[in-house]
This record gives sequence, C-alpha cells and structure tokens, in this order.
Amino acid sequence: MANKAPKSARKIRNLVIILGDQLDEQSAVFDDFDKQQDAVWMAEVEDETTHVKCHQLRIAIFLSAMRHFRDLLIQQEFSVHYHELKTDRRHDSGFSHADVLGDFVEQHSIERLVIVQPGDYRVLENFRQAAAQLGIELQIRPDRHFYASLEDFQSYADGKKSFLLETFYRHMRKRHRILVDENGDPEGGQLNFDHDNRKPFGKYGPGKLPARPDFAPDQISRDVIAMVGKRFHDHPGSLEDFNHPVTRIQAQKLLHHFVKHGLELFGPFEDAMWSGEPFLYHSLLSLPLNLKLISPQECLLAAINAYQQGQADLPSVEGFTRQILGWREFIRGIYWLKMPDYATLNALDQQYSLPDFYWTGKTSMACVQDAMQNVIRHGYTHHIQRLMVLGNLAQTLGAHPLDFHQWHMAMYLDAIDWVSLPNALGMSQYGDGGIVGTKPYCSTGNYIHKMSNYCKSCSYNYKEKTGENACPLSTFYWDFLDRNYETLKDNPRMGFAIKNLERLQKDDQAITGIRERAQELRTQWGVTTLKSGWRDDSKPL
Repeated sequence: MANKAPKSARKIRNLVIILGDQLDEQSAVFDDFDKQQDAVWMAEVEDETTHVKCHQLRIAIFLSAMRHFRDLLIQQEFSVHYHELKTDRRHDSGFSHADVLGDFVEQHSIERLVIVQPGDYRVLENFRQAAAQLGIELQIRPDRHFYASLEDFQSYADGKKSFLLETFYRHMRKRHRILVDENGDPEGGQLNFDHDNRKPFGKYGPGKLPARPDFAPDQISRDVIAMVGKRFHDHPGSLEDFNHPVTRIQAQKLLHHFVKHGLELFGPFEDAMWSGEPFLYHSLLSLPLNLKLISPQECLLAAINAYQQGQADLPSVEGFTRQILGWREFIRGIYWLKMPDYATLNALDQQYSLPDFYWTGKTSMACVQDAMQNVIRHGYTHHIQRLMVLGNLAQTLGAHPLDFHQWHMAMYLDAIDWVSLPNALGMSQYGDGGIVGTKPYCSTGNYIHKMSNYCKSCSYNYKEKTGENACPLSTFYWDFLDRNYETLKDNPRMGFAIKNLERLQKDDQAITGIRERAQELRTQWGVTTLKSGWRDDSKPL
C-alpha cells in the first residue's frame, strides 16, 4: 500500500466550507474568521451536477459565480483551498463533496469544520455523515440571508394545524415594519393588492420592453463555458444565454435596473405572458438572491425607496414585497419544518412520468413550446409559466410530484432544493395535499387564452375538451378533476369546479370521451407509469 502524503505543517483551526449557493461576504462563517488560523474550502464536484441531470447553463452559472467569489476572497487575503472540475473527468479527485473533503483532510490538520446551514437537506446530511466519518466536529451556523430564522418560523408554526401564506405575510409585514405605519396598519389601507396585479397585455401585447442588462462573460466565465460545453455536452439546455450576474456588483446592477425600468409595470402584468418574450417586466433577481450575491433586505429597501420617491406605484411594490418577504420566506420555513418526509409526499397518488418535451421543447402546444424554449435557452421562465403552463400540464396529466420537482431542479438556474421542493412538489403539483397551497392550481386552456396570445397561433382549440383539436390542458383539466373527485369534492376552494364536473359526469359520452382522449395523449407523448414510484435517475435525452 502506498504511503499517504504527510499532513501540512500549518494547522487549520476552522475550515470554513462555502457552497455554490452561499456566496455571501456577510455570511456567519466569517464572524470570527482569523486569517492566521482559518481557511476557506470550496469545491466543484460531479455529484452536484448529476444528482439531477443539470441544465448546462445552470452548471456554468454556478461554477462561474463560485470562481469569482473565490478570487474575491483571495484578493482579500483569505486562505482559499478550491477544487476545480476539469474538462477531462479523469483529472478529478472525487465525485462528491465528501470525497474531495476526505482527500483534503488527509493532507491537513483540521480542528473543526464550519458551514452555514445548506439550502438542501441532502447536502446537509452528506456533510454531517462526512464529518462523523472523518472524526471532525462540524459546526452549522444559521443562514442570516433571510428575514426569518428557522427558529423564528418554528415559533410561528407551533400549535398551528395549517399554514396560510396570507397570515404569515401579515405577521412578517408587522414584525419587520415594512410598508406599515407607526400603528402597524398597512400602507395604502390594505395589505394585499393582488387584485390589481392580474392584468393581461391585451391584443397589442406589451409594447416596447426595457432592454436587458448586459453581463457578457469575462475570461473566468468563458473558461467555465468551454469546460461545461465539453464535459457536460450530453446534459439538457444550452450555453447560449450566459447573461446573468455572477458577482455581487453585477447583482446590484441588476437590482438597480429592475427598480428603474421594470418595477413600475411589474405589478399589473406579473401574471401576463406573451409569445417570444421570456422576461417582460420581471426582475430576474431570484438567481442572484438564491446564490446569496444580493440580500432580500437590499431588494425590498430599493423597491420601497422607489415607491417613496414616486418612481413606482404601491401595487407593484407590494407585489414585489409579497414575493420576497411573504412567499420566499414562507416556503423556506415550510421546507425545513417538514423535511425529510416532505419529499415523499404524493397526496393524489400520481405516478406518471413527464413527457419528453419537458427536456426537448418539441411539442405543438404553443404555450408549452414557448415556455420550454425559454427553459432550454435561458434556464428560466417566470412564475406563471412555471405554475399555470408547465406545472398545470404536469399535474393534470398525472405526473409524479417528485419527478416534476427533479425536472425543475435540473432545468432552472434559480432552483435550490429549499425553494424548488415546496414550490414544485407542493404549490405546483399539490403533492403535499394542501400544506403550501389550499387547492390544486389547475385550469383549462381558457386561462392561457386570457393571460397570453399563445392560443391564437396554436393548433389546438382551448374551448374544446375532446377530439384531436382539443387543447390538452382543457382535456386533462377535466380528466384530473374526474380522477380525483373523491379527494377534491369537499375542498371549499374547489366548489365551483366540482359542481361543473358533476354536471359533466352526468353525460356518460362526454366524460368517457375526456378519459379516452387523456389516455390517447399520454400514449402519444410516451408517458409511462413510474415503476418505482419516482425516478431516481435523470431522464435520458
């Protein structure tokens, strides 16, 4: 047996572990950092690109942001130990974080591992197991990036049998005194302006849209793009649109651009869709927020300042605030409150696979085709395309909720497990049976017709339920309600839909036609029943 290399002479007191979604200079891991005694450890590893078969652009953005953060720390005279992925897999020393960390520990004398709470339960458990096997203490510090700590949310949740976003949002607004007066009453006399923020564009579309900020790749990013293009060439997606912030300065530029050019019209049109327009007035801040390049506090302060200076209306600012202070904090709290069992939930016992076009975008459904082209090229669609196009179709055809979550994790740049799982499995697929959302979010093609121009160019007719020309969303909507009638009939928010279904069920020919057409579509699309309940490997291309 070959002798192991001797451990380094320098003893490391705290080996500070920084993950790809923890690129925060104000992180708790730096609280007592001593540059004479401590060191930073960062690693690019194969497992984090293949546990779901990640979009090429997602891999490239994460690795570029990590390398830029590494160089920033080195400039600030931190001791940084960094493991890079190479184009040739034979040159890598390990498959997982645990492999690379184990090799490093063998060569160094380390007293303690320090890490901020990861955003993925799987990653947290992997580090716990690795530390135990190595016989080194692992200190897990709180993630201060959020308004509510995990302890805060646990305290809020204690004694509650159910959770409502609106109640939590009200709690957060008052607690942090955001858009409230000295008495705690909401700015403008109401807490929620959602009814003002559901407008379609109309038949002429959005008109001239603000230009997207330019984040052209520098040499670090170009090197990453070249490596990813060769090493991960068989992964889904495209590297064409590498135009996202990978540094804090760029993230701040994106925030400034949104507040100046997008915020005013973000609110009224946040649910609208338009063919060929992937970004519209949306901020695109979810990616840098989830990488921790910018904080939610900065984002809300900038938006509120714009309102106070008369540069943005209250409904838009409140809608933006609700997404960050309400929804983002709420689902993070639910994730850590309910994991690990949350990932196993499948309240409607849905067992189908996703169609291949969730990876290729090759479909004649105009709304799905446009949304999937955005996913493939940009690793992005806004929340209505995720929820009411791609999520709606997956749910109503009967896709397994965890399968949908794994697809979402693979294909979206901003997907971290804490945010993706409650959104995809819970909100989108109703896999949690109502923990996150009180009803399934599903609709016929009529909703798409109202909120977009897709139906005008589509070969399907959103008004029809059966037949070759029927919109699949309309067919699957009624099939979904029919299949899940017993589960959904007593849901108070589904009363109107259930009454319509019951009228339809009295017509044997109509309901039989819907059931048969739904199964025809599944067969045409190559949808299969998942033998193991959910797929634990990546969808082959």
